[in-house]
Amino acid sequence: MKRNYFKSKLFLKYIWSYLFILLIPLVLMTIFIYQNAVTNLRSEIEQSRLNQLTQTKVIIDGRMKELSEIASRVSYDKRLTPYRVHDPYFSGEAIQALDQYKATSSIIGEMLLYFHKDNNIYSAKGLSSLDVFAGSFSFRNWNKETIFQDLNSVKFPTMRPADTVIRNSYLQDSMLAYLVPITPYSPNPHGTIMYLIKESELTSLIDSVLGNYQGLTYILDNKGQILVDNRQGEALTNAEAKSLFGLSPGIHDKILNGKPHSIVSVTSENNGWTYVTVMPSAQFFSSVVHVRSFIIMLFMIVVLVGAAIALMLARMQYQPISTLVEFANSKSKPKHTADESAAAGNELDRIRTALQEYSSRVDLQEPYARNHFLSMLLKYGNAQSLTPELQEAFDLHFDRTHHFVIVIGWDEMDTQDDRQERQEMIELLAQIEFPELAAHAYGVELPQLDQLALIISFNMIQAEQEFTPIRHIVEAVRSSMLETFDVTPTIGVGTCYFSPDQLNQSFIEACSAFELRASGGHGSVTYFEKLLDTPDHTFWIPNNSLMKLSQSLKQGSYDVAAQMISPSIRSLQSSELSALLKRCICFDILNTMLKTASELGIHNLIQEMAPNMIYTHSLDEMEIGFLNLASRICNQVERNNQKEEQSQIDKIVSYIDDHYMDHTLSLETIAFEFAISPSHVSRSFKEKMGLNFIQYIWQKRLEEVTRLLKTTNAPLKDIIIQVGYLDTPNFIRKFKKETGYTPGQYRKLFWENGHARPVSDLDDE
Repeated sequence: MKRNYFKSKLFLKYIWSYLFILLIPLVLMTIFIYQNAVTNLRSEIEQSRLNQLTQTKVIIDGRMKELSEIASRVSYDKRLTPYRVHDPYFSGEAIQALDQYKATSSIIGEMLLYFHKDNNIYSAKGLSSLDVFAGSFSFRNWNKETIFQDLNSVKFPTMRPADTVIRNSYLQDSMLAYLVPITPYSPNPHGTIMYLIKESELTSLIDSVLGNYQGLTYILDNKGQILVDNRQGEALTNAEAKSLFGLSPGIHDKILNGKPHSIVSVTSENNGWTYVTVMPSAQFFSSVVHVRSFIIMLFMIVVLVGAAIALMLARMQYQPISTLVEFANSKSKPKHTADESAAAGNELDRIRTALQEYSSRVDLQEPYARNHFLSMLLKYGNAQSLTPELQEAFDLHFDRTHHFVIVIGWDEMDTQDDRQERQEMIELLAQIEFPELAAHAYGVELPQLDQLALIISFNMIQAEQEFTPIRHIVEAVRSSMLETFDVTPTIGVGTCYFSPDQLNQSFIEACSAFELRASGGHGSVTYFEKLLDTPDHTFWIPNNSLMKLSQSLKQGSYDVAAQMISPSIRSLQSSELSALLKRCICFDILNTMLKTASELGIHNLIQEMAPNMIYTHSLDEMEIGFLNLASRICNQVERNNQKEEQSQIDKIVSYIDDHYMDHTLSLETIAFEFAISPSHVSRSFKEKMGLNFIQYIWQKRLEEVTRLLKTTNAPLKDIIIQVGYLDTPNFIRKFKKETGYTPGQYRKLFWENGHARPVSDLDDE
């Protein structure tokens, strides 16, 4: 059924708002758009011209560098030494070499070689005297005497401005003369290379980069002389053109010939030349005639169809809100229907209420996420993954100086009262403070229902011994449980470390100490640090290290196992014991690993790897073998755990399939049924099934409802209650969200001989 937007006061407000926005400031917007279009277009053109001019500079600089490199190669070419050039026998080879150098650059019109105080000049065409050269190349502003003086005196690469040259008495062309002393940049050059470059070669380079640019382009040398004048349009006077010299690189506005002009300037870092383009500012406005016409047309259209545009925009603006309202109605439990809510109040208030409900649901899931993260911290010890956002979300802080883990166990709880007491115990230990001991602790649910880990962080007072505050904290935890729940816990305490990254080691040690609770009796406290060795056998592997190694293998923690094996082997290598005794001591490690593997039911590794390690020849080989064996055991433990979890999840899924119609079915009932913690059930179920516990139960109930709607005529409320869902209105909203139909529509679609009819023909419920 289509929603009537005009019944919504919020939708009508949007329409009036858009009408006001579109019609009132329309004239001001038109003026602004036009000015902005002109400004943006001008900025784009100027920026494009700046980029093109920079590209032109790079290309021409590259060509000039190319000419300097040619001159440098000429100066070191043995064929072009003064001796060989003057020698009749080698002169032909020298002329050929000049011709080869000339061919390497496309912009060279002519290339000439002159040696100081010589009366001859050499080109790719042959030898000629200066008089003959002056007759062949007659410069309008560069006479023979000046040419001779410049050829003998130039010490730095020098470009002469474009000049009219009459060649062979009848050919006229505009050319630039580029003089490069050889050797280049030498304080005492012995000659000069003169390149004659047609001005058209440089202007064609400029035109090829600037494209269809209509304006003036100049290249000025580092003294302000105009080297190249490329005119397209109105020309500037010589004085105005020279005034362009000295402008800073970038875009400028300047009055030339009494008119505003846009000037773009770029300066070469290599030779100090200035590249300038000049364009009348009026051309920018002629470029936006089409924009002006378009704005006038747009003005007329907006005036005529403003109401329609306002309606469309209001609908676009309101549609997401309407969708959010429908979503909020389908996911929450309102007191009224969606239409009543929209009529009675603002849709935004309804969305706000839904968000508050979702926030409360997130708060319910937060303990599971927090426990999952802390479980990963106990397993891998990577406290660096705790970002500030996670710290704030989970209210976790590891800013104290010392950290350790304790494992707490108690008698199994079977009755409902026991379960309630266990939940209260978990809530108490989830986060507990000991201000007088400068310590705080975070509880972590372990997979076993009768066990809990506690991560403790505290600040050590310098005057105290390290073990003293640990004992006080453990006693405080034990006393708190005794006073609050009358429970005598069994506690295993791991070693204290400076970094929270080592909490996985402390957890392994706490598990090792906890396993010894049988020897200590019920309610005992076992400190891993107190599991000392016999003083007379200090050169053997410590018992607590072997115990920690065994526990790390049982937990599948290869990192901790490697930290037990490698240091032990290295300490043996540095000892002065005999090789036989060292080997015997190593067998302690091997026996511990093999015994642990046997306890875990991993027998194939013993047969595969143990014989090879017995016959190894060095401690290094034994260390590699031990680490490999530890890795194999840990990997097998991980695989076994995954198989066990999968098998357990299969049993849980089967249990849900049999009991999903029970409205009391919950995460907690599943946890106690299978003797594992709720957080472990939640995490494992999502990992294995791809959807969470609540979603799976909803899908099962939905499937059963759809089946009953198709096959029975039982009342809808009875069907919903029958599948274990007590909130009928909420179920109907979720059903429509999932299928697109209400339950009544769905039944009518599939009830009559299985022939579906359009939903529009059905009555709404």
